[in-house]
Formats: sequence, C-alpha cells, structure tokens
Amino acid sequence: MPDVIIIGGGLSGCATAYFLAADGVNVTLLEQGDLNTLASGSNAGSLHAQIPADVFNEYGEDWCRAFAPTLRLYARSIDLWHDCARTFRADGGTDMEVATTGGLLVAADAADMRWMERKADIERAAGIPIDLLDRTALRDMAPYLSHTLEGGAFCPLEGKANPLIAAPAFARQAEKLGAKIRRRTAVLSLEQNAGGYVLETTHGRMTACHVVNAAGDRCRDVAAMLDVPLDIFSMPIQVSVSEPVAPLIRHLLYYSRKALTMKQSAAGTILIGGGWPARLDAMGRPVADPASLARNLAAALEVVPGLAPVNIVRTWAAHVNGTRDWRPIIGEVPGLHGFHICYVPWMGFTGGPAAARIIASRIQGREPPLDCDTNIFAP
Repeated sequence: MPDVIIIGGGLSGCATAYFLAADGVNVTLLEQGDLNTLASGSNAGSLHAQIPADVFNEYGEDWCRAFAPTLRLYARSIDLWHDCARTFRADGGTDMEVATTGGLLVAADAADMRWMERKADIERAAGIPIDLLDRTALRDMAPYLSHTLEGGAFCPLEGKANPLIAAPAFARQAEKLGAKIRRRTAVLSLEQNAGGYVLETTHGRMTACHVVNAAGDRCRDVAAMLDVPLDIFSMPIQVSVSEPVAPLIRHLLYYSRKALTMKQSAAGTILIGGGWPARLDAMGRPVADPASLARNLAAALEVVPGLAPVNIVRTWAAHVNGTRDWRPIIGEVPGLHGFHICYVPWMGFTGGPAAARIIASRIQGREPPLDCDTNIFAP
C-alpha cells in the first residue's frame, strides 16, 4: 500500500510525486488519461510574479494589497523551477527550458505609467523587485518595442519554461526515485476509513494513508466524493504560436492597454496569449474564437510592430483553472486528516512547484522550505 496517492497527472501532481519520492515517501500517482494533456500542457509556459494589469484595474488597489502575499509564493516557486531544472540536468534528465530574462509591462501613455507606479509600490511591498523605466530606458532594454510606448515596469524574476515537457520531466524524475505512475486509471469513488482512504478505480481498489487532490479542473469533482465543497471553476482561453523567427523578443511582455502576454521560445516561435476567451463546441470542448484571435494579434502588433510579416501557424484553446479571489488552495482539508488539496488558479504553471513542495512537506509533518507564509492558502 502506498503512503500517498496523488490524483492528477498535471504539473502539480507530477511535481508532488517528485518531491515526495525524493524524500523517500512511497507514492503512487493516478491519471485518468495521459500525463500533461490538459491545462498544464496547453498553457503558454509563462512564469509570472507581477499582479496582472487587468486584475489591478478591475479589482482595485485594496484588493491587490490583500492579494500581494500570493506573489511571494509565485516568486518562491520560480526559485524552485530553477532548482529543479539544475537537479534534472545534473541527473541527466530533461531540460525544461527554464529561463528568467524578466517580465516587462509596457505603458501606452503617461496615464498608464501613473497607475503602473502605484501597482509597483504594492508589488515592492510584497518583496517583488520592480524597476520603472522611462522612454529612454525602455528603448535601451527592448529596442524591438514600438517607439510610441511611454515606458514600462520590469520584473527580473519572470520568464518561461516549456509546458510540453515540464510535467513529464517531473514525472520521469519521480519514477527514477521510486514513484509509481498509473496512466489511464480513473478514480470512480473515494471514501475515508479508519486507516486512511479507499479508492475504487478503473483498475481496482487502492488504499492509502494520504490522498492528494491535484486533479485540476476535476478537483471539485474529486473533493465532492468526500462531500467537500470547493468554489473553483474553469474557463476556456486560447493561445497562438508563430513560425520560428530570428531572436527578437527577449522578455515576457505585457501591455497596459489590452490583455496580452508574449514571449519567444527557445525554438524561435512567438507565443501570443493573455487570457483571451475561447468558445465551447457542441460537446463542451474548448475551441479557438476567431474574434478573440484578431483582437489578440492586434494588441501584439501595437507592442511589437515588427511582427507584422510573421505567420501564425497554430491557435489552440484550453481550460484555465480559477478561483474568485485568485488565491491558491493548498493544504489538508479540516476534519479530513490525510486529504489534501493542491490547486493553483490562473497562474498554475508558475505556482505548481511551490504548491507541490508545500503538500509534500505537510504530509511529512514538516514546514515547507519556502520563505513565505504558506498557511494563508489552507482550505
């Protein structure tokens, strides 16, 4: 019998399996399909540490001050991305293409720079380094940007990793360390008993002392098996990728005026997103919305006009997981000893390693080795 069963083979689940196996814990991961096939493998691979510009403007400064401690979690998670990338490479594992060349929020005009300064004050108070750039400094740092832009806010912590290979890389390292991963094994029911938990799966009954619910957009369904309500949801968004081009965009880009994230991959492709809504087809599957694509690409050209001759080769849609207050849910459920939630909304790719490290440490009765308050994310 494993000590721990993890439900969900996305980034958070695979990273939790890795950290537990590295600590010598007997762990099994169950994935109903294949690894990394949903949000963890379908996002654009951004590593975020700033408050999103649209969130700042929609929710206001007081809300952002209350949210700011979450930024410390994301900053520590980016540290873990680097730590794990070094460990994997040293062990002959996969290069996850982790690179933090900085995130750059660019301002359309002087009015946008003024609210960006207020946002930067909140982020700095949370320990996030932010440098404000005037026109000249912005041109010096990123000459590829439109010359009409007023300035920018630069966060050196931010960057990217490759979402197509990250979760499988954690899974491979976990298996090297003794973790068991069972693909195409769906959990049909989950019950608590005197010794822990009993799971009925498509491949028979399993028991464990601890269960980690890292099921992403199915996290609510798994929690409901134990009558635990979770106020979480998912929504369809889309991302586009260009043909490979010569090195151009060094930073993770955002725009003050419109939803936008943009960066260049190690292969030379340009990834363009920002949370633009996709549609659901007749079967409830996310599909790209041409109207969102047109607006997204228009925003990209406002920021980097030099992309005009570059071809888009693919646009895809996927669900992003959310909570209404944007806070992760990480920890043991009160009254259900041994049942843990590992759910990071909106910026789950960034926060997945830190959430996994918190869960792995708590299961072993240890404080997580992260320089931030992790108790605020308890269910």
